[in-house]
Amino acid sequence: QDKDAPKRALSAYMFFSQDQRERTKAENPEATFGEIGRILGATWKEMSDAQKKPYIDMAERDKKRAEDEKAAY
Repeated sequence: QDKDAPKRALSAYMFFSQDQRERTKAENPEATFGEIGRILGATWKEMSDAQKKPYIDMAERDKKRAEDEKAAY
């Protein structure tokens, strides 16, 4: 695999997960990595579209970035 190839775009859930992982770990200090993932997944499923919107917007911007980088590559 080409190490110089453009990075793929992240999903809205991945932006949410990055944003919330440390706080979730702090609130659940005994949780394993997998348990943290399950908590984040359950939280994401319960969120309204309005709550998800900032992360969806981030994902759309990142998708454009990835497309632009791929075109330039």
